[in-house]
Amino acid sequence: MGNMDGKAVEELSSTECHQWYKKFMTECPSGQLTLYEFKQFFGLKNLSLAANKYVEQMFETFDFNKDGYIDFMEYVAALSLVLKGKVDQKLRWYFKLYDVDGNGCIDRGELLNIIKAIRAINRCNETMTAEEFTNMVFDKIDINGDGELSLEEFMEGVQKDEVLLEILTRSLDLTHIVQLIQNDGKNPHEPEPEPEQEAEAAQ
Repeated sequence: MGNMDGKAVEELSSTECHQWYKKFMTECPSGQLTLYEFKQFFGLKNLSLAANKYVEQMFETFDFNKDGYIDFMEYVAALSLVLKGKVDQKLRWYFKLYDVDGNGCIDRGELLNIIKAIRAINRCNETMTAEEFTNMVFDKIDINGDGELSLEEFMEGVQKDEVLLEILTRSLDLTHIVQLIQNDGKNPHEPEPEPEQEAEAAQ
């Protein structure tokens, strides 16, 4: 993954690299994130079983050399890919994330579970339920009707359908992670209530 790492770092501004490195080394002085530290790093607590499985799957896709740790280069390469990568690069990564059992195909159960988990973590305000979205994906791009999506079907189908592409991109938007990094781990979308406001609400 050396080439990808180099490109990822080149695509980042020096300010971004400094912020990401500072956050990474503050949270992980050893320079290698374990799964537990990965969850702590992004403030992922009290996850449901499905959401926890999704985070484990994301950890595995970020761990490019499969040594059980995420080092700084893997961390930068992964975030840069998701935030700044081209559409086909992102779709390949999405596919790998959805293909939980690693058999090279996505079935309805895998897609549904991941979509549910992503929504639980990202708190997406989608009008479609996870089930409706999963059915729409398969109805539109499962060309041979075998109930599974190959990488080719997934790549071609999503790129031809702007609605699907837009929903998938939005559901896997990781800008909130970057905001956490830039705000030293504080979620800008969850401001702490002021004591005066709490008192007023109680009356």
